[in-house]
Amino acid sequence: MAALSETERRAVWADFMRELSNERDPLPLLKTDLRAAVDALDDFLVANAAAVNNAIPEPAKSALTTAQKARLLMFVVRKRYIEGA
Repeated sequence: MAALSETERRAVWADFMRELSNERDPLPLLKTDLRAAVDALDDFLVANAAAVNNAIPEPAKSALTTAQKARLLMFVVRKRYIEGA
């Protein structure tokens, strides 16, 4: 899967800042530094997409769509790093 477009990356960046602001969660970071983090994570996911896919055992790897695999990854990350934080 290709990297997000400039517009998509900008939307992720803005959505993240908006969500933290709505939650009154302080962000001790310059906006440009946060944007660099968005870009770096998107680049990382592009570079490591095969590794993420290969981490999923069969039969799930073959049965799940790419979107379902992404949603599953989001659920695991949410439980591990957001709810568990």
